[in-house]
Amino acid sequence: MNKLAIIIDTIGPLKQEIGFDKEAADESVFGRLVTILREERDNWYYVETDYKYRGYVHESYLLIDSEKAKKWDEEANYIINWGIVDVMKEPKYQSYNIKLLTRGAVIKLTGNEEENWAEVELPNDEKGWVRKELIGKRIKPGTEIDENSFRKKVVETALTYLGTQYRWGGKTPLGIDCSGLASISYLINGVIIYRDAKIKEEFGMKRITRDQIKIGDLLYWPGHVAIYIGNDKYIHSTGASGGVVINSLNPEHDDYREDLADVKEFGTVF
Repeated sequence: MNKLAIIIDTIGPLKQEIGFDKEAADESVFGRLVTILREERDNWYYVETDYKYRGYVHESYLLIDSEKAKKWDEEANYIINWGIVDVMKEPKYQSYNIKLLTRGAVIKLTGNEEENWAEVELPNDEKGWVRKELIGKRIKPGTEIDENSFRKKVVETALTYLGTQYRWGGKTPLGIDCSGLASISYLINGVIIYRDAKIKEEFGMKRITRDQIKIGDLLYWPGHVAIYIGNDKYIHSTGASGGVVINSLNPEHDDYREDLADVKEFGTVF
């Protein structure tokens, strides 16, 4: 049976080939699981993330322990819902940082609180403190969701990344690409979609027509994807603009992108 591991750094970079200098494939975030598919040379592993994406990860980003990973996944029921967050050694700003986490990072709460701080436990059993308002409930895939609420939350999540720099293979407020923005906005809200900019029906994404799109649905071009936010507008991460921006499908709008006027496909999970 394949071993399980936990991402224990701020970001767990997945590479397309073995090597720190190789092209990025994806980023998983702190606290999420990966399955070890095979051990490679120089302490690299070929893995599959818990959202069914594959790449090469160095062991320095992993805690490889199947039993601990299963227990962690059962008990770590909260996420970071702020862009970038310090885990502090003590429940005060004047303490020192023991870990940097980004939006979507999975954490475990001990139940201890002090004023506006909650104590968290990391996969290595170290404990620290995070402001309570920076923490949200984790929505695990398979949780029953309300369509209207989900659509609204996907848009709200995506909008929190506005202004984030473009990063090939990125999926955090430190840097994000187009499909990273779409996939993390869905994943945080409990739905797994394919991480790359293409429709894969085995991930529950169905093709629809332009007149059927609603907020939270996806727009696809060759090698690019965006999230529809209503009123002809969409949010996306684009290298042409340097990062996450809002543009329009309406040529009457100032933020119209003529080069993206011809949307090739529209997708929904509903």
